[in-house]
Amino acid sequence: MNKKITIAKTAGFCFGVNRAVDMVYKAIDDGNKVATLGPIIHNPDVVNDMKNKGIRVISSVSEAKPDEIVVIRSHGVPYSVIEELKARGLEYIDATCPFVSRIHKIVREKSAEGFTILIAGDCSHPEVKGIVGNALNEPFVFNDFADLKEIFEKNNNFLQKKVAIIAQTTYNNTLWGKCVEFIENNCEQPQIYNTICNATSDRQTEAAELAAKSDTMIVIGGKESSNTAKLCEICSEHCKCYHIENADELCGIDLSGSYSIGITAGASTPAYIIKEVQTLMSDNVKIMDEEFDFAKAVDESFKRIYTGNRVKGYITAVNDAEAIVDVGTKHTGYVPLSELTDNPALKPKDVVKVGDEVDLIVIKINDAEGIVTLSKKKVDAMVGFDKIVKAKENGDILTGVVISVVKGGVIVTSEGARIFVPASQATLRRDDKLEELVNKEVQFKIIEVNEQRGRAVGSIKEVAKAQKNEAQAKFWESVNVGDTFKGQVKSITDFGVFVDLGGIDGMVHRTELSWTRIKHPSDVCKVGDVLEVYIKDLDKEKNRISLGYRKAEDNPWEIFKSKYNVDDVVKATVVSVTPFGAFAQIIPGIDGLIHISQIANQRVDKVADLLSVGQEVEAKITEIDAENQRISISMRALLPEEEVVETAETAEEAPAEE
Repeated sequence: MNKKITIAKTAGFCFGVNRAVDMVYKAIDDGNKVATLGPIIHNPDVVNDMKNKGIRVISSVSEAKPDEIVVIRSHGVPYSVIEELKARGLEYIDATCPFVSRIHKIVREKSAEGFTILIAGDCSHPEVKGIVGNALNEPFVFNDFADLKEIFEKNNNFLQKKVAIIAQTTYNNTLWGKCVEFIENNCEQPQIYNTICNATSDRQTEAAELAAKSDTMIVIGGKESSNTAKLCEICSEHCKCYHIENADELCGIDLSGSYSIGITAGASTPAYIIKEVQTLMSDNVKIMDEEFDFAKAVDESFKRIYTGNRVKGYITAVNDAEAIVDVGTKHTGYVPLSELTDNPALKPKDVVKVGDEVDLIVIKINDAEGIVTLSKKKVDAMVGFDKIVKAKENGDILTGVVISVVKGGVIVTSEGARIFVPASQATLRRDDKLEELVNKEVQFKIIEVNEQRGRAVGSIKEVAKAQKNEAQAKFWESVNVGDTFKGQVKSITDFGVFVDLGGIDGMVHRTELSWTRIKHPSDVCKVGDVLEVYIKDLDKEKNRISLGYRKAEDNPWEIFKSKYNVDDVVKATVVSVTPFGAFAQIIPGIDGLIHISQIANQRVDKVADLLSVGQEVEAKITEIDAENQRISISMRALLPEEEVVETAETAEEAPAEE
């Protein structure tokens, strides 16, 4: 029966710690004197080895010697420590974990922007002290939910503040979720950054799963390491378990009866110790299958990753800028928003959520910092392009979102793929602005595909035209004079406005827009307004529709007739002056004529001498000609009865005396 050896993918400490240890050893190998600002790692083998190489451990910058290089450990330090090192002219190496450095950067930037910083973590922990020391204003630190609530109770103005929240890399995930929910409910649009490193919880979960499938577990780590002891406790619940500190303790362990062996290591165990265990087991462990290559099995248990590789990842955290992914290696994967989607209106949480399994492509690897940058949209584009090709073959209509205007047209994303739509194929009308399509959902057809170059050309116009033709056909089948519609104003001309009735346009002539005089149709409405119109006339042969907008009940003549009669006295405003009299507005849309002979009780040679536009006068209605829509009004009829002085016109009309 073949042996099966499996190493937990999270075995050993993270890249941040490994990077710090490597930096110290490199500095020594380069012939430098080195002092670490605090123990570089809580592992006796590593610390003793460093002491044997002359590396000192100091607790403050003041203890450093002028000829020493000071190494800042992976926990990071307050920015003031960096300034002190510079002020003293000391050479230093910043071995802060890249994930912690990222937190420092967020805190510095957000505090500089005036955000109140909330930090989830242990205020006595060196990592948290370093984070606090990078804030430009006093942050708030809470260890648990009770601390957080107390902060809000004592600072009731958080609702009015810009708030940003980050977490210590080892903070409890469950507690973090509870705290985030509380902050979201008590702050207006907080900026949340999930900066938790899940190495410890992931390691324990993985160890339990591996132990459940193994005959024997080997757990490597310091005897004083609490997280290593916890791993042993977890593994022992499932199978036989051996806790060893280094390769020397393998002596005497007989694995001849074990056919499924699992290996894991605590967070304080460097990779070289795991390698030493691997080598010694390969050389000395009694294995019944002589053809079994232990070293090869161990190497194969480590998943490899390379640029261009397509991998599956599990979303472990999502913030406003990116998604954090477990890709099954010692790297921490990041998918920036720009690699999640092309839609600028979306945020990472709109695309993925914690726990999702997603297909990704590796676009950049940084082994030194243990970071891999990945892309979801590149995979989506590959899968989506296959669908695009099939859509072209089948003539399918696709739905997508216009994301940008480019030279000669627009870019539409659909099924993760990008499709170019030429300007001539983007809209029904040539004068339509392409910018108005951005961020809108559109339907289109694929009209050209270049599979070798992975490019596609689409047409929005083709679909829109077909839909318009279909809508027009249905419209003409059922429309009748007198039907009412609510339509959107599409364009305005000097002689009227065109209204979209749902796939077909009709025109409202300017005379049908208002009962009152207007200078231009734009005085009544603007493009985009919704008007309630009715069909006045139809010409199905020429596909022309005349629309009415004025309502009968708003006809000024109907209003006038219902309110006024002959002999009524009205107040009117002069709107125009002529040689034979003046027109005065009684109500909007209704003017009455004051004849020159009805202005005064004396002769009037020039109307403008007594009346001017805008002047309000009082007059009596003397005649209403409803058929011809004419009204006569008289100011003279309201004047006291005096000897009437003849006007020029009455003198001409009077009979000659004998």
